[in-house]
Amino acid sequence: MATQLRVLDDGAWISVNNERQVPNSDIWPLATTDFCDCEVAYVVLEAFTEVGVDRHRVEVCAVGQCIDCGTEGFLDWLPVGRVSDGDFHAFDPTELRATLEPGKNLR
Repeated sequence: MATQLRVLDDGAWISVNNERQVPNSDIWPLATTDFCDCEVAYVVLEAFTEVGVDRHRVEVCAVGQCIDCGTEGFLDWLPVGRVSDGDFHAFDPTELRATLEPGKNLR
């Protein structure tokens, strides 16, 4: 079963099968060393730039800002949910996660 993914409203939403599912206004705690110098970067996503799928995992590229140090930048392939049996299951944005390394997605 095919799943339709799109960026909507100038980067404000990720649409899955024509339903708005992931907003850009959540704060995502990221265990990352390449976004900023914070041990955990609490990043508010300002706009989605791309959406894709790696096997069953839905990933986005986004522009965001760390709310602790103020660093602004680009996030490469942040997992935001998964597709299982044609249904989308969003990841909890409050759970700590790592960003994917550039080029690691298999799309």
